[in-house]
Amino acid sequence: MTTPIDELPLVEAGGLLFIGDPHLGSIKPGRRKDVDFGATVLGAVAQAIAVANARRLVPVFLGDIFDRPHEEDERLKTRLTRILAGCWTTPVTNTGNHDKANDMLEDCDSLALLAAGGTISVVRTSGPVCVYRIGELRVGLGATPYGQAIPTDVRDAFPEVDTVVWITHHDVALEGAYPGALEPHPIEGCAIVVNGHMHLRKPLVTCGSTVWFNTGNITQTAVDALDHVPTVFELTADCEIVPHVLDLPTGTDAFDLTGLQVAPAKPASPGEPVLRTVVEAAPTSAFVELLKSQDTLEMGRSGDGSLLREAIVARFEADGTLPEVRAAILGLWARASEQIGSAARN
Repeated sequence: MTTPIDELPLVEAGGLLFIGDPHLGSIKPGRRKDVDFGATVLGAVAQAIAVANARRLVPVFLGDIFDRPHEEDERLKTRLTRILAGCWTTPVTNTGNHDKANDMLEDCDSLALLAAGGTISVVRTSGPVCVYRIGELRVGLGATPYGQAIPTDVRDAFPEVDTVVWITHHDVALEGAYPGALEPHPIEGCAIVVNGHMHLRKPLVTCGSTVWFNTGNITQTAVDALDHVPTVFELTADCEIVPHVLDLPTGTDAFDLTGLQVAPAKPASPGEPVLRTVVEAAPTSAFVELLKSQDTLEMGRSGDGSLLREAIVARFEADGTLPEVRAAILGLWARASEQIGSAARN
C-alpha cells in the first residue's frame, strides 16, 4: 500500500486538466514540417494553459516536458518558464523517461531547473501529490514517475477524499498484452489512472473499479501519429472527462510524407493516398537519410542507435509484425547505423 502523507496541500479549483507529453526540444523530428518546432510545442503548451486559466483548471502534465534531459536552448526554457508562470496556479508534472538522464531526476536535468524556479511542481517519487476541492468534490491526485512501481492499493494514501486520480508514465498494454508492457490492473481506492508515455490515444480499459486512460501526446513527433489529434482533457466536478482539442497542424500539414505516400496498386477514392511501410516505399538510401535527419534526436541519446532499435522492436511487438518484415527493417537499421557511424568518424 502507498504510504500516506498527513498534510497534503489543498487547492480549490474548477477541475483538473490532463496534458499529454509535450516533448519540447530545439531539434525537429525528421519528418516534421515546422520551421520552428520548438515554437510549435510552446504554442501547444500555451493553448493548454489558456484553457486552464479560462476554466480555473489545474494543469497536470503526464511527463516528458522535454524531449531530452538537458535542453541546450536557453531561449526555449525561458519562453516555457514564462508560459508556465502565466498560469493561475502552479502546474504539476510527472517525471517522464525523456526528462531525466538517470534513474531519478537530478540537478543536471532541465526539468529540475523549472522546478527550482517554482514555475512547475515536479513529481520525483511515486506517491500522493495533492488534494483538490472541485466544487463539492475532494479529489486526491497521486503519481508514479517512469521506472517506478505503480501501486495496487491507495485507500490509505489520502485523508478524507471522495475519489482518487493517479497519473503514470508507463508502457501499458491497453490494446492487448505484448512483451515489456505493463498489464493494467485494479488499484484499490483509485477511480482512474491517466497515463502518458504512449504517444497515441488508447481505448479506455476498466480493471475492477479502476479505469485506465491514455490521452496521447499534445505533440506529434512521428508519422505513426499522423491521424492523432492533440487534445487535453478536463476532469470536471461531476467526474466527467471533457476533451479540449488544440489548434495545431495535424496529418500532412504536420509531416512530410515523401517516400511514404505512393500511388495505389488498385483504384481508390479521388485524392485518397495509399500508405506503405518504409521498407516498401523507400530504398536503403532514403532510410539512411531519415535516420540522419533524426541523428542527434534519437541516436545521439545512446551513441549507437540502441534506443532507436528498441523503439522499432517495441513497435514490432505491439503490431505483431511478421518475422521476415522484422528482419528486413532491422537489416536496414544496421546498415544505416553503420553508415552514420562511419560518417561521424570521418
